[in-house]
Amino acid sequence: MGERPYVLLSCAMSVDGHIDDNTPDRLLLSNDEDFDRVDAVRAGCDAILVGAGTVRRDDPRLLVRSPERGRERVARGLPPSPAKVTLTVSGDLDPGAAFFTAGDAEKIVYAAPAAVAKLAGRLGGAAEVVGAGGPGGDGGDGGDTVDLGLVLSDLYGRGVRRLMVEGGSSVHTRFLREDLVDELHLVVAPFFVGDPAAPRFVLGGDFPRDRRRRMDLAEVRVMGDVTLLRYLLA
Repeated sequence: MGERPYVLLSCAMSVDGHIDDNTPDRLLLSNDEDFDRVDAVRAGCDAILVGAGTVRRDDPRLLVRSPERGRERVARGLPPSPAKVTLTVSGDLDPGAAFFTAGDAEKIVYAAPAAVAKLAGRLGGAAEVVGAGGPGGDGGDGGDTVDLGLVLSDLYGRGVRRLMVEGGSSVHTRFLREDLVDELHLVVAPFFVGDPAAPRFVLGGDFPRDRRRRMDLAEVRVMGDVTLLRYLLA
């Protein structure tokens, strides 16, 4: 892989490492102060990436919420919100999802080769579909996956210098296992989920940042009853 963006991975989790529960409603793990912090981080990035499973499950808008931050971006010659990026193997994405319909930000879908034609037809002009295939599995889609090296190289070629990765579990796991994360923002909520079947921050496997190669803790910030742990991995 050649040059790539600086990758900032952001996640909020319970004390026992879960990012959601198994109820129909979205579990709120953060508070207003942290939501504003995340908004500021988004405003400072060129693109935001989530997996297709997150698009299907959470229907995120992935926009900068603060009008003032949006205006500041426009004053710098940028769109009000960063580009939106997702990864898919199956091509199972709804063009009516907020990822595609909310805001005027650029939308890019990186897909396994077998899904490109089907997905391009399904989405029409709602997003640019780019083939970036590789072996393995992603986002619960199964089968061949999207090559993260190709994704990052392509994004860099589009001018993306700072990429924010916001989930979900499989995407977090792949970026961390492939040693592609430069900075980790981990917010811990003061409660337990307690359901072993609930989604977790990461899945199992071998991570380059193990006990022999620890991350550098750069900041601890208390925001009400949640705590931000900011680690540097570069």
